Amino acid sequence: MTDTLLLKNARVIATMDDEEREIENGYILVRDNRIEAVGTSDECPEDASRTIDLSGHVVIPGLINTHHHMFQSLTRALPAAQNGELFDWLSALFPVWRNITPEMQRAASRTAMAELMLSGCTTAADHAYLYVNGITLDDSVQAAIEMGIRFHAARGAMSLGQSQGGLPPDELVEADEHAILRDMQRAVETHHDYSPDAMIRVALAPCSPFTVTKDLMREAATMARSLKVGLHTHTAENWKDLAFSMERYGMTPTEFSEDVGWVGEDVWHAHCVHLDAPGIELFARTGTGVAHCPCSNMRLASGIAPVRQMLDAGVKVSLGVDGSASNDSGNLLDEARLAMLSARVRDQQPGAMTAREALRIATRGGAEVLGRGDALGRIQPGYCADIVAFRTDDIGMAGGQSDPLASLVFCTPPRVHWSIINGRIVIEDGHLRSRSLTHIIEEQNRMASQLVGI
Repeated sequence: MTDTLLLKNARVIATMDDEEREIENGYILVRDNRIEAVGTSDECPEDASRTIDLSGHVVIPGLINTHHHMFQSLTRALPAAQNGELFDWLSALFPVWRNITPEMQRAASRTAMAELMLSGCTTAADHAYLYVNGITLDDSVQAAIEMGIRFHAARGAMSLGQSQGGLPPDELVEADEHAILRDMQRAVETHHDYSPDAMIRVALAPCSPFTVTKDLMREAATMARSLKVGLHTHTAENWKDLAFSMERYGMTPTEFSEDVGWVGEDVWHAHCVHLDAPGIELFARTGTGVAHCPCSNMRLASGIAPVRQMLDAGVKVSLGVDGSASNDSGNLLDEARLAMLSARVRDQQPGAMTAREALRIATRGGAEVLGRGDALGRIQPGYCADIVAFRTDDIGMAGGQSDPLASLVFCTPPRVHWSIINGRIVIEDGHLRSRSLTHIIEEQNRMASQLVGI
């Protein structure tokens, strides 16, 4: 006998389906890990293995975070890095990150995942490019399994040290690129699940043009396509990034991306703050995705990405919180709010992005960018049961009852009330069920203090 879960009496369900249905007084029936039915309460089944009354709740598909550096949650708001642009910020943090251990990596990942989950995130991609002191991608995957989040582990790399013209110190990079590629293949063969409802997937993710060689970019692209996995990197993040690309390669970042084979449906690029018109056209034409990280881009004074122009051109756009040393927060719902507001500021147009567009980018947009558009990002029969519900009687939404769905973005409640990932309840009545939040925080603070010497 299969397990069924009935969610009923929801104030409104935003399905994010092709018709963009918003169902008032709605229900969702989940069987095992899939959504079986969605409709209004007058069509609601009478019983299920478990029934949850969602009266007074706004229900949306689980939010999808497409760019993070979870290890960085150990170094939030570090004084030496509070006021630097990207390159100076990295240079201040590299010596600290040199001392991160596998235990610290796991603790930082659990912290980042818990924070994301409590903000309504059900799927997260982590760009893990730091491999020192025995750290492996397995540490991040282990944390994801413990926390119960759907996880895309991006096996990153830095191989271009300062002595070779790169930004990171030599002692922080993996100099043997053949060894990097071998471990990338090992990570895919060990952890990647090709099934549509996979909880763990792996992508290949050389860090950036200023931290790896052109050869590694090309070889990683070739390997990813042979293994049929995704590709992820940083592109066009700030003006120094552009200058490095022009000086070293004689190309813009998007010209470089095309030259090394990093465009296509299987590729997504973080930031793209300075994506030019030819780059936008290239990404749209090739189906290349973008992870928009508005908070980090503002924090590091990188600029504001031309998201309206990307969307209008047909570029696939998603949201990423980026690392918690350049964002200092991991609230994906707040990232949707900042995406909406920053688009309006950039274009000086209040209609540059609506609340519903921001939510679509944060859900269905993320699924499409990660190549999961056939299984994630919608509340629709046949899709994975990744569903989150927010209370409308929270102080953060008091007075915002005329349009509770838009209020999620404009008002941004602080914590999700219910979260279901792959049919499993992971947050109940606002409380994380997979691990003790108190223990996660205590462990993280202890590890962070040890790392920074306080």
